[in-house]
Amino acid sequence: MQFYKGKKVMVTGGCGFIGSNLVIRLVEAGADVTVVDSMIDEYGGNLHNIAPVKDDIRLNISDVRDRVAMQYLIRGQEFIFNLAGQVSHIDSMHDPYTDLEINAKAQLGVLEACRYYNRDARLVLTSTRQIYGKPHYMPVDENHPLDPVDVNGINCIAGEWYHLLYNKVYGIPAAVLRLTNTYGPRQLLKHNRQGFLGWFIRLVAEDKQIQLYGDGAQRRDMNYVDDVVDAILTAGKDNRAAGQVYNLAGDEPISLKEICEKMIATAGKGSFKLVPWPEEKKKIDIGDFYGDCSKITNDLGWVPKVSIDEGLKKTFDYYETCLNEYIKDSGEHTLKP
Repeated sequence: MQFYKGKKVMVTGGCGFIGSNLVIRLVEAGADVTVVDSMIDEYGGNLHNIAPVKDDIRLNISDVRDRVAMQYLIRGQEFIFNLAGQVSHIDSMHDPYTDLEINAKAQLGVLEACRYYNRDARLVLTSTRQIYGKPHYMPVDENHPLDPVDVNGINCIAGEWYHLLYNKVYGIPAAVLRLTNTYGPRQLLKHNRQGFLGWFIRLVAEDKQIQLYGDGAQRRDMNYVDDVVDAILTAGKDNRAAGQVYNLAGDEPISLKEICEKMIATAGKGSFKLVPWPEEKKKIDIGDFYGDCSKITNDLGWVPKVSIDEGLKKTFDYYETCLNEYIKDSGEHTLKP
């Protein structure tokens, strides 16, 4: 981590789940960190997430859709970790234009700012394995066809390709990471529209019941947030990452039923119940999905290190003392002196 000491780094979406964990790690490494976040409550921006480092960063409440702001903020940055996005697949279907603005058009704005004001900045974009859609084969590697099942996936593909194109045409060093199911401290728990893991964690932490559709046999892979941060930082500092797309993936797939059982055993509370599939949800379920991360392992040496059991323990230990910060109403999030 000494690599980032003294480096000027900007993190978009830096008050969100993964972004805030990245920011804290960068501060610990001695980086000069600027956090950019729109603080749109529904997207996961939470000032409590950055409370441990609030005096060691510059926080700019700004939206990546604001091209003038991006042109100003990007100047002089050596690294840009581009994590800001609308990640709810459900929301993308209800409000496709907002998803387009954030996940495609705004990404183009960031790159145009780099093109005119900072071509030397190294970029890492976080994308999603959702762009693959229902898998044709598993484990899913980077050569798998892109066949998204929602608007979010289509816009994320565009955001990826903008980064790769600007790397190729303008020499702006940009890498793309396709994330799988990420979990851990500082995750959005307020609603279930950003994936099942955060919602399951909340229900168990509140000693409530998870309703699991079907037989719960669908398999997924998972990454603990510290491993994801490692991947982002590794891609940022390694020249070989420029112009590349990398999958992240867990060690091995695990069924949703097993995930529920492990959460309940780890927290010592909560329960789950198998319920029939709602017809509208059954139509869009992709079944099993787990990825292949051998490309990033071979190129950059990244492998997930935190086991599911260890990761879940760290997660529930974190929320044991601050759960209310993640479930309270909008507008209540404040930085404490």
